[in-house]
Amino acid sequence: MSVNETSPIAVLTGFFESHPPQSLGIAVSGGSDSLALLMLALDWARARDVSVFAATVDHGLRPEAKAEAQHVADICRDHGIQHDILAWQGWDGQGNLQAAARIARYRLLAEWAQTRDIDGVAIGHTMDDVAETFLLRLSRKSGVDGLAAMQPAFDRHGQRFVRPLLGVSRDDLRSFLKASDVTWCDDPSNEDLKFDRVRSRKALEHLAPLGIDVASLASVSQNLASARKALQAFAVHAAQDVSVQDRGDLIVTRKAFLDLPMETYRRLLKEALLWISPADYAPRQEALTALHLAISERRTMTLAGCVMTCGDHRFRLTREAKAVEGVISDRPSWDRWQLNGPWRDGMEIRVLDGTTLASIADWRDCGMPRQSLLASPAVWHQENLVAAPLAGLSNGWTADLLPEHAFFPLLYE
Repeated sequence: MSVNETSPIAVLTGFFESHPPQSLGIAVSGGSDSLALLMLALDWARARDVSVFAATVDHGLRPEAKAEAQHVADICRDHGIQHDILAWQGWDGQGNLQAAARIARYRLLAEWAQTRDIDGVAIGHTMDDVAETFLLRLSRKSGVDGLAAMQPAFDRHGQRFVRPLLGVSRDDLRSFLKASDVTWCDDPSNEDLKFDRVRSRKALEHLAPLGIDVASLASVSQNLASARKALQAFAVHAAQDVSVQDRGDLIVTRKAFLDLPMETYRRLLKEALLWISPADYAPRQEALTALHLAISERRTMTLAGCVMTCGDHRFRLTREAKAVEGVISDRPSWDRWQLNGPWRDGMEIRVLDGTTLASIADWRDCGMPRQSLLASPAVWHQENLVAAPLAGLSNGWTADLLPEHAFFPLLYE
């Protein structure tokens, strides 16, 4: 049965039966996709005694946004759903507005979900979003990963997000809302041709007579997702063969790495850089190719907050000390590390400096390079060093990588 022949409720039910949450958050903008998701999820959840919460992010960029958020709040009130409005005030007028808003939206939703102890946050991406994204990335000459369908489940900012409606068209969702007598808000920016996604949406209208429509592009994208999964599995096995982890660093056998196919070594480098220097996105292919060249020429190189140092037989990827130089935490978690020990008021976590490292008598015995240790976490009380677990000064403290910072997840979900 094709996705067009599958009802929205059947698709959503099938998704949640394989990803059953104990509590569910719904991100609702007021548009048709997210409102349909809210109503469908509510019916599913109440039949199974699953708690449902809703949140609307107000980016503060349009005068209509407050009225749209209130529209959602009214619908939630009428259906007995706890609803929160999350305000963003972080736009400084610099850079890509849509990208900045997207990053802020996920961060706010993650913080909201964690405050309410919500298992997963559902977002209303549809088959149309898959097709539009495919065209956008095709114009940017993306490879398999960029063209592959969106992942149905992913983690961001320590929170689980799910997309249960990737197999449903926007038209089907709007038909469902009309039949349910639920009105939605139309964002005028969805018709503004200055945005790439809007132009992509308009292009689909002209491609449809050629058979290149939402359903066909979504199907192609899903085929590429299967290819992505196979390529990722191969890269996982390659990583197991050529690399070892060492307290947050990655040590790689140089010759075996250089013998890997281009697609495989790029995946390995991408995952390694994202693991060592937490970021939402990996460097572009050109940067990964430059890093591969530096490895082949035995040159040191910095990239994306990481440092690669290379010898004849092995190269090492580690955190760049400069990237975390001013990062200070007043909690026992820092960068990608969790510090465990006798925490007390007035303590903070920050990096070691060269002078302080030199004062630790046995730091060379820990077996880690100086460069790695200068980017490692240390516990301070005012200006007094309390502990530097990776440098051999434990004083009852340990440092462990945060659970969400796993190297090379086995497979895309």
